[in-house]
Amino acid sequence: MSKSANNFPNNTYTYHAGMNNFASMRFIDLFAGAGGLSEGFIKAGFTPVAHVEMDRAACYTLRTRMAYHQLKAEGNEDIYHKYLKGDIGREALFARVSQHIHRSVINTKIDDETIPQIFRTVDELADGQTIDAIVGGPPCQAYSLVGRARDKNGMRGDERNYLYKYYGRFLKRYSPKVFVFENVLGLLTAEKGLYLRNMKAYFKRIGYELDHTILNARDFGVLQNRKRILIIGWRKDLTDISMPVFTPTEWKYQVSDVLRDMPALRSGQGKMTAVNYGGPPTEYLKRSAIRNGVDVVTQHTARPHSDQDKTIYRMAVETWDRSKQRLRYTDLPEKLRTHKNNSTFLDRFKVVAANEPYSHTVVAHISKDGHHYIHPDIRQNRSLSVREAARLQSFPDDFYFEGIKETNPRTAAFKQIGNAVPPMMAEQIALGLKAML
Repeated sequence: MSKSANNFPNNTYTYHAGMNNFASMRFIDLFAGAGGLSEGFIKAGFTPVAHVEMDRAACYTLRTRMAYHQLKAEGNEDIYHKYLKGDIGREALFARVSQHIHRSVINTKIDDETIPQIFRTVDELADGQTIDAIVGGPPCQAYSLVGRARDKNGMRGDERNYLYKYYGRFLKRYSPKVFVFENVLGLLTAEKGLYLRNMKAYFKRIGYELDHTILNARDFGVLQNRKRILIIGWRKDLTDISMPVFTPTEWKYQVSDVLRDMPALRSGQGKMTAVNYGGPPTEYLKRSAIRNGVDVVTQHTARPHSDQDKTIYRMAVETWDRSKQRLRYTDLPEKLRTHKNNSTFLDRFKVVAANEPYSHTVVAHISKDGHHYIHPDIRQNRSLSVREAARLQSFPDDFYFEGIKETNPRTAAFKQIGNAVPPMMAEQIALGLKAML
């Protein structure tokens, strides 16, 4: 691919055949983000052929994770662990993996101009082998309730409303057995359901039967209340495939089980580099494989907060601890109110309650401020760290979120985490499809 479509450097290493050992079913991940959906599919035994993503920091994350999977397949995980511990740098890590890995992460926007070159690259990567599945979730701002509320035109005319047509061009090109399309619940109501109806009609016209369902990440062992719409399509000639039936995971844990082994931090403290754990793993962390064998944890860093914000955070935690009630913006003394809007968005400050079975939804706005993700320990008096947010999304501790020079690495990581599909949920989706395929 041309440099404009893929900003990563080339190297001279050849593709390592060990990557083929993942499975026989091969997939492409479109609008891949940091790769939460892909991570679940790989764990379920699918083989990634290509990831297409326009965000450069997320593409570095994808490359790092694909490097991990190749090194693990070769029995060389220790090299990846050296990277996590800071013993080798990112370029040294990338130099240890195949050229195929680098080329499989395609850093470009998907549009009319770039699709021909993307197709050529994917064709080369596939090397004549079939693509069994296409997965992905186009950017959701055009469908989300918040996005429509904030836009003066309600996101009408936004080009992101029609990204599913680009997705469809990949279906027509590669004719996979199945596809997985994940998005926000707002897709159900956007333009009174018009976009969803058009989307379904379009996919049927190009040769796919499909169905949709609503999934909640908390039903898959993720300690987060996160509802999403899942559209699954299958080629019309495959008459024995239908929407999988997903059985809720009967786990009984609390949010504290994902937080309490982490080292205590104050506002503005922590490191992106490796530190020791603060305690032994909980049963949940072992059962979910979030804490997965590495003896250090990375990216446990908290953003700094103003004295005013820290005062409000203490009030929010005290209110929750005292009465299990959320602090409302109008409950604040006048001197602490900096916004004139006292009628909407009254839950601007929200505690991630340790004694609940799941947290509220982690979204990309966490990259802008931490007011909606206040740590439940009043002594720490801060918002969640990068690693804590990643754990609520069910990312394993050895999953590293990369940054770029132009962006604060903590901000880049938060954005990738908030936009991701929880890998534990993605794995169960993949296993449901695999059983039918």
